[in-house]
Order: sequence, then structure tokens, then C-alpha cells
Amino acid sequence: MVLMAIDHVRVYSGIPAGGPEPGIFFTRWITHFCAPGFAFLAGTSTFLYGEKLNDKNRLSRYLLTRGLLLVILELTLIRFEWTFNLNYAEFMLAGVIWMLGWCMVIMAALVRMNVTAVGITGLAIIALQQVFQYVPKLFPASVQQSVGEIWAFFYTSGFEQQHLSILYVLIPWIGVMAAGYGFGKIILLPAGKKQKICWWIGFSSIALFIIAGSIIILMNPANDAPPFIYRLLNQKKYPASQLFLLMTLGPMIALIPFAEKAKGKLAGILSLFGRVPFFYYLLHILLIHISALAVNFIREGNAHQDWYLTAPYTWIPEEHHWGLPLLYLVFFIDLIVLYFLCRWYAGYKSRHPEKKWLYYV
Repeated sequence: MVLMAIDHVRVYSGIPAGGPEPGIFFTRWITHFCAPGFAFLAGTSTFLYGEKLNDKNRLSRYLLTRGLLLVILELTLIRFEWTFNLNYAEFMLAGVIWMLGWCMVIMAALVRMNVTAVGITGLAIIALQQVFQYVPKLFPASVQQSVGEIWAFFYTSGFEQQHLSILYVLIPWIGVMAAGYGFGKIILLPAGKKQKICWWIGFSSIALFIIAGSIIILMNPANDAPPFIYRLLNQKKYPASQLFLLMTLGPMIALIPFAEKAKGKLAGILSLFGRVPFFYYLLHILLIHISALAVNFIREGNAHQDWYLTAPYTWIPEEHHWGLPLLYLVFFIDLIVLYFLCRWYAGYKSRHPEKKWLYYV
């Protein structure tokens, strides 16, 4: 959640998503861990919540209603926070919250299956994801365009959705969430056994990523290509390739045993954000957008809201881009503000368990 804010400040700064400069490249690269972590751990949280409820019907209803709420908020409130643009006919966005919402809706059906079966299904979807690009081709040529526009919500297949900008297709992300759901059984194991399994999965994933990624690079040499490490780390995110998911989920799973033992002030701050994740998400986009307008006004005497009418797709003239020091300064200031707001909300939420709607935010 904290890393995510870095990338969203970057969006409003005009700094590109990666590039040859190490600072810019790794500012973007470190944020790649966010979406896979959200989807995978949302699946794990679903399993743990299901164990607490011990009622598949209640769990399915919760996932269905929460998922649909996320989709509605993505298309309305969150889209407005990104753009401050009320012309919804001009630009619509299907971002990470859209993806998480629809994956929860699908999980509402999957959780009725055996936990292991759900996890294996998720891994199969990730491993075989490219097969889904051919689905529209299975239909007669006369309807392929129509089918392709609908299928664009699920996987990239050469057809574009004309009315909505789809940043996150649902495949392979539903596979990531389902795999995380199956991983929930590992979380409940005794500490020693859990640590061994997490390390085996995590370090095996990292090794497989390095070996497979290196082989692909060596088999595709290019005279004007970026340095080897850049090519290895610059894996395909839209849609997320198998190598991208190995690169991001491997280290995260390996670090889980350490995260569970973390103590101290920093661990407390991160845990606070984790207790109110959606509240944090809703606030951080609004705060970052307002911060960007304030910075632009201070620097140039003009807030330049016109740059952000289709955010997170922004086209800011290069001479108006921020530098990395300013990007990180704004990030840290906004993070401090978010900490105090989240601390207030976490306290309010704990004092009012009778308000059921708070479970959704």
C-alpha cells in the first residue's frame, strides 16, 4: 500500500513509467509488487475470513456484495478522484479496484469448491493464461468483433473495448486471487513448517524467474537493448505474465515469515494501514491529486488540472515534469497525512462494531 502511493505520485509528476535512468526505472519497478500482493493476499484473507465465519453462504454473499461495491466505486468515486472530471462519457477507467472487485465476484462462486481445488485452479489459470487470447477466434467471423469487445474485459485478444479503458483484465488476476485463497491453508500451519514452505515456494519462484528470464534474454540478443538487469526486471504487467508474477510474488511469499515477526514503530504504522486498506486507497488518490495541483501552483502559478483529465493516463510536457526528489518529498508528506487520517478511522471503526457497513471500507 505504501509502495503503491509512490507510483501514483509519479503519475501526477509526469515522470515516465520506467526508463534508462536507474532512479526512474527502480521507482517504477518497486511498485510492481503492489497489484500482485493485493490480489494474492485478498485471496488469503478471503480464506481466513471464511474460516472465521464457518459459513460458505455468508462468505459468498460478502464477496459478491463487496466485489460489486468495489466495481461501482471504481467507475464513479475513484474515477472522479483520479481526474476531477465529471464528463463520464469522455473517459472511463477499469483499474485495479475494478479488477479486485470482479475477482471477488468470481471468488464468491469458487469458494464453494474445495480449498485445494481453488488453489490449483488459480495456478492453472496463471500458467495457461495465453490460451485465453484465442477465445474470440472460436466464434464465427461475423461476431468476433462483438465477442472480442466483451472478452477484452477478461484477456487481451487484439480487440479493444470501445467505451472503457481497461488497465487490468481479469485473467490472470483471478488466478492470482484463487492461488492466494489456496495459500491460506499454509498460513494456518505451525510457524516452523509454514516458514519452510514459504521459503521453498518463494525462493523457488525467484530462481525460476531468474533462470527462465535469463534464457529468454540470451535467446533474443539485440545491439541496442537496455542493460541485462533492466531487461530481466522489465517484465510484462498488462496483462501480468508468468515471469512478472514469479518476480513479484516469489519475494513476497518468502518474506511472509519475517513480516509476521516484525515489531517496532514501522511495523505498527504498516499494520495500521493494513487495518483500513480501502479507506487508505480512497484517500490516497484524492490527497495525491490535490497535492499535485498545489505543487504545480507553487512552482508555476497554475494548478494545471487540465493535465489530469484522463489520469492515470497523463500527458504532461517534459519541461514541466517534477524531479525525483520532489516526487519523494510529496510522497512522504502525503504518507504522514494518511497515517493520521487512517489512525482516526481505525479507532472509529474499532469503537463501532455495530456499524456493519464499516466492514466494507
